[in-house]
Amino acid sequence: MASTKKKSLQTPTALRRKAEKQLQTEAARLHAPQTREDLQRLVHELEVHRIELEMQNAELRRTQEELELSRDKYSELYDFSPIAYFTFDADGLIREINFSGAQLLGMERRQLLNKPFVHFISDADGKAVFSDHLKDVLQKQIIQRCEIGLRRNIGTVIPGQFQSIAVDAAKHGDGCIFTSIVDVTCHRQLEIAMQQAYDSLDGTVRERTTELTKANQRLSNEIDDRKATADSLREALEIIKQLKEQLRAENLYLRDEIDQIYAHMDFVGESGAVRAVLKQVGQVAPTGATVLIQGETGTGKELLAHAVHNQSGRRDRLMITVNCAALPPTLIESELFGREKGAFTGALARQIGRFELADGSTIFLDEIDALPLDLQAKLLRVLESGEFERLGNPRTIKVDVRIISATNRDLAGLVSSGDFRQDMFYRLNVFQILVPPLRERREDILPLVWFFVQEFGKKMGKRIESISPKSVEVIQTYSWPGNVRELRNVTERAMIVSNGSTLHLDLPKTASPVVCQAGTLEDLERNHIVDVLDSTGWRVSGKSGAATILGLNPKTLESRMQKLGIQRNKRISDISGVS
Repeated sequence: MASTKKKSLQTPTALRRKAEKQLQTEAARLHAPQTREDLQRLVHELEVHRIELEMQNAELRRTQEELELSRDKYSELYDFSPIAYFTFDADGLIREINFSGAQLLGMERRQLLNKPFVHFISDADGKAVFSDHLKDVLQKQIIQRCEIGLRRNIGTVIPGQFQSIAVDAAKHGDGCIFTSIVDVTCHRQLEIAMQQAYDSLDGTVRERTTELTKANQRLSNEIDDRKATADSLREALEIIKQLKEQLRAENLYLRDEIDQIYAHMDFVGESGAVRAVLKQVGQVAPTGATVLIQGETGTGKELLAHAVHNQSGRRDRLMITVNCAALPPTLIESELFGREKGAFTGALARQIGRFELADGSTIFLDEIDALPLDLQAKLLRVLESGEFERLGNPRTIKVDVRIISATNRDLAGLVSSGDFRQDMFYRLNVFQILVPPLRERREDILPLVWFFVQEFGKKMGKRIESISPKSVEVIQTYSWPGNVRELRNVTERAMIVSNGSTLHLDLPKTASPVVCQAGTLEDLERNHIVDVLDSTGWRVSGKSGAATILGLNPKTLESRMQKLGIQRNKRISDISGVS
């Protein structure tokens, strides 16, 4: 600022010299005065020029004083500005600095002049930023900004916000870059405080929004509930009608179940095989584990399932029984998991599935091997998580159901042949109970006959005191392919035709009392079923059908015929060929 002031003071002198030089040049061009009048005129003109010059000099002095006054005001504004101003050269040396700049760094101005500014930058990254900042300012010739951490003389570090622009070095020989630096510490603190206030406000807004959302959801739920209630009221009459039919069907179902339970209240037998099975029942019943019961048809698998249920913590609820082979494949899923009204053609009303009925209780899946593979996958989900969906309703239903399954086939073999899912088999086969066939526990045959005699005697009003020796011999040597169910049916027929106190048991005419026959057990069973079918004219169901004689459900017999490869046409052709 001092050099600029000195330059301004020399301006009038330079102008005077320039005027004298110009006057000499003009005088050389003029001719010497010829007369006195010319001389007087020339003196007059010179006097006029002199006065003009004095007036111009006075005007210049006034202008100079105004400029100096303005420059002094500018200097005061520059020095006492609240913003720190620096003038740097291209190398970053401090050429000019105001009081605010010195206070910013905590030093006197004389100590800062011609010092490298990088000495006051707190870290290496900041020094690199400052160097790049100077280069950008000189190259781009526009205002450049950056932020650098500065280390003050007292040791503290402050964030400084730089704003620089390059100027013409020819006009300002004491520097070429003008820079303003603002301490943004308070700004950062305000930003932090504002961010904290924003976060607090945002949290409050979120909390309030959550509350409002919940309130809105509650209102929506209430509206939905009211709509659902209105829909339920509109369907009330129809549901009442359906419930009447459902209750009637359930009463029939419960009556059949109770009859079966009380008809087989005890698993009769004193053989070691029976005691071993009952011991297994006592072990697994209280645990709630999944049970797989395997055994031939008529061995009492359902009776054992009832025994497991009745000794468990779920005995206060009725066990739900499902015969998988008796259900049409198209309706199995609907029967197990239920359906909504209109879920498929013919679904005229909503139906609760067996798994929902068994919630908190036990479900017995008889002849589990008859389930189609696609339904096995859905049942596997219920086994793993207790979750399923009704047909026609995407809402997931969760139940707590213990599963007991039964089969008269070798599930491991079905897994090997691809007819049964391996993962399904592993889930079902947690605890396996193998029910022995009646021919492997012959010591239980006679006690079972007496048990059935007492059962049918009460119903028929007959009193049987003895069994003929021949009958005892016959029943002890017969192979009983239908097992306990077949024995029960034979006993019932004998009770019907009996007229005295002695019971005479007659086996089916096609049945052979010989125990040892050629071929495998499967061959024996196939031949026995074919013989019974021949005796009934291949009638499967009905009062005098083969299923009644064998003590089997007609669907079960048909399934067994299919598994054993028994075909009526083939059998008739074979017979015709023999003829």
